[in-house]
Amino acid sequence: MLAIAAAVVFFIAFIINATETSTDIIFRTPSLMLIGFTLISLHLAGVGAGWQARGRRR
Repeated sequence: MLAIAAAVVFFIAFIINATETSTDIIFRTPSLMLIGFTLISLHLAGVGAGWQARGRRR
């Protein structure tokens, strides 16, 4: 799930860069790329994967 979110953030950064849109400081292309890299690193670290309810095993 985090990898999909990172892909969306990278796509938005690409569109902003390709159209040379003037945006605020937070939504500049390098800022969005750093957010995407953070999401990818969390995905590779295993965060958000394999959520299971703890219960009795039979």
